[in-house]
Amino acid sequence: MINKNYDLLGEQLAESGLEMSIDLFTGISVGASIIGGIAGASQADKSNKAAEAAQKKADKLAKKQADITNKYNKQAFEAEKQDYFAARQFQYDTAVRQWRYDTEIQDYRYLQDTKKYAASVDNYIDQVSFNTLGAQIAYESQQASFNELLASTAFERQGSMIERLQNEGRASLGQAGNSRVKAMQSTLAEQGRNAAILSASLVSGQREFQRDIQEIGLQKYSSDLQATANLMIKPEALPEILTPVMGPARTFVKPAEVLPGAVPPAQYTNPLMPLIGGISSAASSIGNYNLLKK
Repeated sequence: MINKNYDLLGEQLAESGLEMSIDLFTGISVGASIIGGIAGASQADKSNKAAEAAQKKADKLAKKQADITNKYNKQAFEAEKQDYFAARQFQYDTAVRQWRYDTEIQDYRYLQDTKKYAASVDNYIDQVSFNTLGAQIAYESQQASFNELLASTAFERQGSMIERLQNEGRASLGQAGNSRVKAMQSTLAEQGRNAAILSASLVSGQREFQRDIQEIGLQKYSSDLQATANLMIKPEALPEILTPVMGPARTFVKPAEVLPGAVPPAQYTNPLMPLIGGISSAASSIGNYNLLKK
């Protein structure tokens, strides 16, 4: 009959000297598990502190980067506004200077045109006066020539009359009867021809005088028209140049404030978990040892 309380394995281990080795191994395993748990807990605590330090450093760097970006955006914004208003004022001042220059040039040109027009008027007056004087001289010359013709005709008529009287006297003295009558008729006929010639010459001279007077008048009229054509058009002042006006200013919008970038939270490890794991492993080793001893 087999004894149930008989420990064959234990007897064999005891006999073989292995029981002591199992106790030692179990003790070492339990100790190692506990020590490993403690070391794991310490390492977890160090990792947690390192993660927290890294998070704080990342937060600090993100805040510093945001501060740098905001400072730069503010300086860039102020510089842009300053440059804009400086350029705007410069453009306006340049436009005012150009307006003043253009106004002076316009006034100068108007003054020069006015002077040229005044000179043109003076030339016109001088030319018309010269035309009038020339026409007057021509009139007087033609009148003098016509007066000479009249005087010459009068002298010739007077001479012809004297000559006729002399011829009539000679005819009366030197002849008698029909011969004297014929002589007187011949003298009268000759005097009549001479008078007709003088009258025709006077009429012709008078007509030529009238034509010359008309031609002088036409020449003066033509010269006056040419003088009028050469007369400049009276200049008129141009409208005032529009003064520059400062346009509406540009609307500036301040840059939005940059917030620090989001930093992932630190990944924490519970220091108790490695310790609990070590204790659990030690408990498991003890349980196994107890089973071996039964």
